[in-house]
Amino acid sequence: MNSPTSLRDLPQTSIFRRGDVFVLFGELFGRGYANGLVTEARKAGMDIIGVTVGRRDDNNVLRPLNDEELAAAEANLGGRIINIPLMAGFDLDAPPGEPTPTDMLESMTLKNWPDVRLDWAQIDKCHEFGVKRFKDSVADVMARLDGMISDGRNVFFAHTMAGGIPKVKVFLAIANRIYKGRGERFMSSRQLLDSDLGKLILQNFDEVTANSFLHLIEGSTALRERITASGGQVRYSAYGYHGTEILIDDSYQWQTYTSYTQGYAKMRLERVAQSAWDKGIKATVYNCPEIRTNSSDIFVGVELPLIALLLALKKEDGGPWSDQQWHACRELLLEECPLDAVLQKINAFNLSDIAKGFRDFAAWPMPNSPELADIMIGTSEAIIKMHKDRKSLITDHLSALVLEAVGPLMFYESSNPNGPVLWLNHDIIARKLNQMHG
Repeated sequence: MNSPTSLRDLPQTSIFRRGDVFVLFGELFGRGYANGLVTEARKAGMDIIGVTVGRRDDNNVLRPLNDEELAAAEANLGGRIINIPLMAGFDLDAPPGEPTPTDMLESMTLKNWPDVRLDWAQIDKCHEFGVKRFKDSVADVMARLDGMISDGRNVFFAHTMAGGIPKVKVFLAIANRIYKGRGERFMSSRQLLDSDLGKLILQNFDEVTANSFLHLIEGSTALRERITASGGQVRYSAYGYHGTEILIDDSYQWQTYTSYTQGYAKMRLERVAQSAWDKGIKATVYNCPEIRTNSSDIFVGVELPLIALLLALKKEDGGPWSDQQWHACRELLLEECPLDAVLQKINAFNLSDIAKGFRDFAAWPMPNSPELADIMIGTSEAIIKMHKDRKSLITDHLSALVLEAVGPLMFYESSNPNGPVLWLNHDIIARKLNQMHG
């Protein structure tokens, strides 16, 4: 893939109607992109069915939700949940009585982690064990689904699984250096990826973010074939990230957050969709803009491109509602800090030679650098200081707007998708928002 394939036209129609089925393949937690799709499914009158990642007990054994947890999860989703644990990844898996990959990381410290060598034969056993567990659970979920979906219904499978960072203390310290550190606290993301720890993390990212989508598509083959044979249609969507076109110097240009170590798994996710598409299966990965979520907040600076959405709102035939968003953002800033000053900082960052050097689509995801960390983290911290309240930021407001637009864009585009991998850039986001509020 040499350049982004961008969605340029607003999708207008939907095949999904009352009585069709929306399946959320991933549990709904907090703020995030999945909420927008669930909202659209609810508006369409679809039956909503979800799954759970399950929970682990004190002995690390994966279990279904208890009655209280299940009731809360179903209330949050607004639908039924198939209570079979679908925890992707293998970092907490091992054959009975043997150490898990997470157990093997416990001896790592901030000083010794680059030199620690892992037992790859044991990790391979854990990997195989975890994948089998997940695929077996997918089969059980699909068997349950088969009895819940009648012939002729249209079905929308929305994959939302992502992540895969092992829960060990040392990684939090490493992440703080890589994604938040500058000066003496800077750490190279390449150093992480070249280590055994990094190689393990990349494998786990693949299982959680990408291969879980593959197992969903393959595991639902019999159900998909029954539905299509009876006159229904089946669609699959997944959330990707591969940079975003934003307004830089009054033209839409691709840019990205660096270093996004999950990017390798996101590209694998794209390949899963392409492979399915080649077989006639309508599976689409939507590469979405940068937003602030509970999981993205570790990446300081990932939120910077969001601020340029204000410019796109005006450029894409913005009217009174667009003006209101500018006013709402101004109100979040200190009186002595005009919104123009924030935009100037973003512009200076984007036009810097350092930032331009990382706008290399073919080389994505590139490792970080001390120079980039200095200006990116510095710009982020400077803009946060311009706010009245660190807990109420312009990027929070704009993140909510992006979520509002992405839901209907994905929902309607998935009826007749233009390809297996599509970018939702600031132009289409702004046009959708202006259409919704025009």
